Amino acid sequence: MAARKYLWEDAHWPELRYDDSRLAHPIFEVAHQHGYLLGRLADAEDETREQASLAALTSDVVKTSEIEGELLNAESVRSSIARHLGVDIGAVMPADRHIDGVVEMVLDATVHHEQPVTSERLFGWHAGLFPTGYSGISRVRIGGWRTDENGPMEVVSGPYGRQRVHFEAPPADTLETEMRRFLEWFNEAAPESPIIKAGLAHLWFVTLHPFDDGNGRIARALGDLWLARADHSPQRFYSLSTQIQRDRNAYYTILERTQKGTLDVTEWLLWFIGALQRAITHANSTVDDVLAKAEFWRQRRQFAMNERQRAMLNRLLDGFNGKLTTRKWAIITKCSQDTALRDINELIELGVLRRSESGGRSTSYELAQP
Repeated sequence: MAARKYLWEDAHWPELRYDDSRLAHPIFEVAHQHGYLLGRLADAEDETREQASLAALTSDVVKTSEIEGELLNAESVRSSIARHLGVDIGAVMPADRHIDGVVEMVLDATVHHEQPVTSERLFGWHAGLFPTGYSGISRVRIGGWRTDENGPMEVVSGPYGRQRVHFEAPPADTLETEMRRFLEWFNEAAPESPIIKAGLAHLWFVTLHPFDDGNGRIARALGDLWLARADHSPQRFYSLSTQIQRDRNAYYTILERTQKGTLDVTEWLLWFIGALQRAITHANSTVDDVLAKAEFWRQRRQFAMNERQRAMLNRLLDGFNGKLTTRKWAIITKCSQDTALRDINELIELGVLRRSESGGRSTSYELAQP
């Protein structure tokens, strides 16, 4: 009989275990940092909290797809999330069926985190990720687990002909049993910390790899669901997927090492908790920006501005790419350059904008310092 190679081949699978004593302090640190983050927003207005959550969710959707090599337009994602949550962000972009599917999965996991996860719910998430039934040019089985009709499910890298197999998932004919066992465990009240449960769920699901494609994104959504339960709130102010994208190489390395190791998954959980801690630390800079933006508008709430002016100021506050000129203003707001110049001059008179001192062929403008 061949030697065991992967975690799921262990005779005692899926009895994952870990060393509580090594996890206690990291979990305490995460809880402390998360409490600090929430404290910064505790007295903020509802609109400010909505904007902070919108920023985190937008990053989450964009980055969970980017980890898999799929690039989504951040503005389209933000618009889709705002539309689904009923958050007013001014003009919204046209709906994109594919982006809406990813957004709906992430929101369903976090907003409806108290609802049980069933196979039908997972099939719905999966269908949302692949609305055409294709991943690239490859047909994807929707509404059911993978079949392995083209051979075992493998995670590979490298050029064709010289590919390296990082992992092989359990046979497809075991998935009905495996997924039933996983979902029973997943929906049980957690005797362990919800953060540990999130890490275990992520690892367990991605090890089963029950779908033709989209397993990583769904695994991260399942982890986010338990993190939302840990927060006792559907509002998210940090993005673990964004941090995983920052640490992408380390993420794949620890997954491969864990899946080829023993049922003691303490090292994976330490990495997962560390990534969560880094995600919360990075979220503080996002909250800085949101609070600064709220203060900007609070100080100028008495100013009469039109919709174009408010929209462009929000773009500048969110980090405008390049220099703002009358031509760019006209193109973005769909007005004439004369109207754009009039809008800009009004804001200069109000002390909101100023002419940039940086050189160039065209006059550019920037936010005036208060």
